[in-house]
Amino acid sequence: MRTDMEWWTEVRRRVLTGELSKRGACREYDLGWHTLTKILTHAEPPGYRLSRPRRRPKLEPFLPIIHRILEEDGKQPPKQRHTAKRIFERLRDEHGYDGGETIVKDAVRAWRQSRREVFVPLSHPPGEAQVDFGEATVRVAGEPTKVALFVMTLPYSGAIFIQVFPRECTETFHEGHVRAFSFLGGVPKRISYDNSAIAVTKVFPGRERMLTKEFLRFRSHYLFQEHFCLVRRANEKGHVERLLGFARRNFLVPVPDVTSLAVLNERLVVSCEKDLERRTRGKSSCKRDLLLDDRAAFLPLPKQRFEARRLVQASATNESLVRFDRNDYSVPVAYAHRRVTIVATVLEVRLIFEDRLVARHTRCWEREKTCYDPVHYLALLERKPGGFDVARPLEEWSLPDCFGLLRRRLEAEDDRHGTRSYIRVLRLLEKFPLKELTAAVEQALAIDVTDAESIRTILEHRADEPITVFSLDGRPHLARVHVPTTDVASYDVLLGGQAS
Repeated sequence: MRTDMEWWTEVRRRVLTGELSKRGACREYDLGWHTLTKILTHAEPPGYRLSRPRRRPKLEPFLPIIHRILEEDGKQPPKQRHTAKRIFERLRDEHGYDGGETIVKDAVRAWRQSRREVFVPLSHPPGEAQVDFGEATVRVAGEPTKVALFVMTLPYSGAIFIQVFPRECTETFHEGHVRAFSFLGGVPKRISYDNSAIAVTKVFPGRERMLTKEFLRFRSHYLFQEHFCLVRRANEKGHVERLLGFARRNFLVPVPDVTSLAVLNERLVVSCEKDLERRTRGKSSCKRDLLLDDRAAFLPLPKQRFEARRLVQASATNESLVRFDRNDYSVPVAYAHRRVTIVATVLEVRLIFEDRLVARHTRCWEREKTCYDPVHYLALLERKPGGFDVARPLEEWSLPDCFGLLRRRLEAEDDRHGTRSYIRVLRLLEKFPLKELTAAVEQALAIDVTDAESIRTILEHRADEPITVFSLDGRPHLARVHVPTTDVASYDVLLGGQAS
């Protein structure tokens, strides 16, 4: 059976080559004169074309209602807008429409297509960057964990840098930039952002923004020019939007299972490095070669490294705890009820009173946790030794075995004050590291001296100075480290000799 195209070609060939007259073709192929003219004019069937839109007499009176519903939807929450099915139901139930649902869906689709936004392709010179945060799920020690993805891309070269953090916040925003600048080899002269509260406190009409203090500090350090997208105009940083999806699909599939986020970030740096060998569509060479042009346009890295941190103030409670980011961190009991400054980075939380660093903790990224340093509570426990065994800050404190032996000896020698004596020894941790104190306790036990002053003497003496053991009340003690003194009598001799 011949196709339409074969039949069309045969008629044209026979008539245009003179094999068959036009009248003969009309008789043989049962064609009208107008149809034959069309065949001879077009090398292939032009297809069916409407000269004017087909009328829809049942729907046309309801089109203004459909358009009004769709326009009002623009002011409603995105998840509570009309579907075409819901519009059909309302036309039927509220306005007496008795037509079909399909034609309503066609009208809704046509209205939406006519209002879809069209974008102009943008040109990106070397030296510019775009930044965004996304989300992904990874496994940390076997547990599914939602993480924030920091992404910086260079539209000119196509280079990408990605890191994962526990959460999107000021510290991770800045730390992501610091690592990206180091990886890329400089500071982009212009960086595009959305209107995140991390950087923007207030959005004015147009491009004007009121910026956060921390973002201003960050920009002042690196001297780049910021560019904030217009509200709901994410296409202005479409390059990073696309590469964020690319990185998630290519760097985080299958779902990584790692021991820590630090390990995963090391892997991601390797992935970003390998990606520089790739050539993207429309580019003349690979990303690594084009990155040289980007670097030539970069600002230099400052000599002083930027500290990615957040600075806030809070008061310590009567339990000597300071709350930050929904977690509590301990300070020494001497600073309870005092107002302290919190310096928080991605890795640690530092607590400062006036100009003194009074506590340092590893940053906790969970919620409603309490981070204790047992040493902070020893001064209070020395006054209240009865609470030593039930003190919550000491519940998970694991000390070397020699400390348990020391406590038993002290309590055996003095059942009334032995615990307090043991706490005095532990308070040496306020000045000395655990490793040094452990060695001192082991040495003290070996020579059978157990009081705090003797153990302090062991810690403070120099290796080349002997330690003298003496007996006091039948118990061994250490003599203080010998310090040479001046023999005054010798001066008298000298003076006498001069006088004579």
